[in-house]
Amino acid sequence: MGRTKVNHFLTTAAGLIASAVLLTICQTPFNQAWAAWIAWVPFMLICRPEIRLRMLLPLAWAVWLIYWLGNLYWLEPVTGPGYITFCISQALYAPLLVFCIRFVRRKQWPLTLLAPLIVVGAEAWQSVLYTGFEWYYLAHSQYLNLPLIQISDIFGQLGVSVLIAMVNGLLADLLLSAARRKFLRWPNAALTALVGLLLIATWIYGSLKLASASAYRTDGPVVGVAQTNAPSFVKELSDNGQALLDELSGLSHACFNAGAVLVAWPETMVLAGLNPDFLSYMDDNSNAVQYDRQIKKLAKNRGYVLVGAHRKKVGLVDGNLDIVSQSNTAFLYTPLGQQSRQYYDKIHLVPFGEYIPFKKSAPWIYRLILSPYDFDYNLTPGDKYTRFEIETDERPYQFGSMICYEDTDPAICRKLVLNKEHPQKADFLVNISNDGWYVGYKDGTIYPSVELPQRAAITVFRCVENHIAVIRSVNTGVSCLIDPDGRIINDYTAGNLPKNVMDRKGQKGEGWFVDQIPVDARITFFTRHGRWLDGLLGAGLASVFLIALIDSWKRKKKRITT
Repeated sequence: MGRTKVNHFLTTAAGLIASAVLLTICQTPFNQAWAAWIAWVPFMLICRPEIRLRMLLPLAWAVWLIYWLGNLYWLEPVTGPGYITFCISQALYAPLLVFCIRFVRRKQWPLTLLAPLIVVGAEAWQSVLYTGFEWYYLAHSQYLNLPLIQISDIFGQLGVSVLIAMVNGLLADLLLSAARRKFLRWPNAALTALVGLLLIATWIYGSLKLASASAYRTDGPVVGVAQTNAPSFVKELSDNGQALLDELSGLSHACFNAGAVLVAWPETMVLAGLNPDFLSYMDDNSNAVQYDRQIKKLAKNRGYVLVGAHRKKVGLVDGNLDIVSQSNTAFLYTPLGQQSRQYYDKIHLVPFGEYIPFKKSAPWIYRLILSPYDFDYNLTPGDKYTRFEIETDERPYQFGSMICYEDTDPAICRKLVLNKEHPQKADFLVNISNDGWYVGYKDGTIYPSVELPQRAAITVFRCVENHIAVIRSVNTGVSCLIDPDGRIINDYTAGNLPKNVMDRKGQKGEGWFVDQIPVDARITFFTRHGRWLDGLLGAGLASVFLIALIDSWKRKKKRITT
C-alpha cells in the first residue's frame, strides 16, 4: 500500500471514528447535546469522491460495527447471538450513508438539504426494520431542550433530527467551500439564512407552546409508582415470586397512604398468569390463585393497582390440557377487591427477548439463536389498544398502558392516546417496564447500564408528540413522571426515591413515589396524522440511493465502453 493510500485510509478512519465518538457522547447519560450538531460533519467530510468505495464501504461498516457493539452492550446479557446479529445488521447503515453522501458530494449538491434525507432517512428505516429500533436518534440528544423539541407535536421526533442534520450538512458545505476557496458565495449565504430562519422559527414555536400550555392543563389523579430493584435472573426464579409480591404490596401501601388512587407496578413482576380463565384451571392453593387473592385484598377499599403479569390461554395439546399461548399483559385491580375486565396485551413484542425471529421463515437460523430462557418463550402479541378507566371523587379518568419498549414506539403511543374505538383523548399514559435485564450484578451490588436513562429520555418525545403525561413504573429504574411538554419531573408529592430522576437506578433503585398527573386537553397534529414525515424521509433516502446506484452503473458502463 502506497503512502497516499495509507494517508487516505488513516484520514478516513479518523473521520469515521470522530463521528462515532460524537454520536455516542451526545446521548444520555453523557448529555453533551452540543455534540449532535457537529457529529455527522467528519463523516460527510471523509466521503470524498476520490476515495474508492472498496476502501470506504468496508471501513465504514467496521467502524460502525464497533460503534453499535459499544453502545448496545446492554443487549448482550439478553441474548449474545442476537446482540451480535443485530449489531452486524445495524452497521450496514454506514456503507449505505457513505455511498449516498459520496454521490451527493461528487455532484456538488448541497448537503444542507440532502443530509436530512440521507441521515434522518436512515433513522426512519431504522424505526421499521427488525420491528423497529427507535434508539440513538439525533433528536434524543435534545430531550432537555424543551423549546426545540416542541415541533414534535407536528413532525414527530424526526422533525428535530432533521434540524440537527441540516446544521451538520450546512457546516460540511461551508468547510468544503472554504477548502475550495469558494466560501463567499451566494448559495452559502442562502443556505445559512434558511437554516437560521428554521432554527429561529422552531424556537419561537416551542416557546409559544410552552407559554400557552397552562391554559389547556388541569390537575388529574394522584398516581403512585412502586419501583423494585431486582435483576431479571433473580426476578425469574419462581422461589422469589412471593417475596417480590410482598415487597410490591408494601410499597403500594405507602403510595395509598400518601393519597394515590392508582399504583402502577413494573412489567411482569407477578410471576404467574392472572387472567380469570387461566385461574379457573388452577388449584386453590396454587401460587397464581394466591397471588391474585393477595392483590385483590391489597386493592380493596384502597385504590386501583395496575399489575404486570402474563395472560395464559389453556387448550388441548395432544389430548391434554396445557398452556397454548401467553401474552405480556397489564391487569387492573379495583377498589372493589376485584380484577377489572379490562386488560392490555402488549402489541409490539421485542425480538430475541419476547420472541425469537425466524422460527417459521428460517428455522435453521432460529435454532442457532439462544433464547434468554431455557423454554419456548414466544409470546402472542395483542391487537387491542385498551383504555383503562378509574373513578375518583372528581371525575373518571381514562389511561392507556405501554408495556416495556412500547414507550419508544410513536405508533403504539398515539393509538393508545386516540383511536377509532376511543375517539376521546386519553387523560394520561402509564409505562410499565422491567429493565432488570440491562443491569450488572456482582457481590450483591447492581450496576445500571446506559439503557435505563436513555429509555426515559426517549419517552420524553412520546409526551411532546401527543401532549400527554406519562408516568413510568420500571423495575431497576428509571421510574418518573414526564409532563405533557416533555419535562421530566425531578420531584414528587411524596416518596422515598431520589429526587433527581436519573439517580433512581442501581442501589438507589428501590422505593416509591406519588405525584399528581397533569392532564392536557390538546390533541396534536401528530396524534391525528401520525408519522407522515418518517415516510417522506424514508422514501427520500431510498430515492437518493437509487439515483446514486443508477449513476454508478452508468459511469461504470461508460468506462467499459471507452
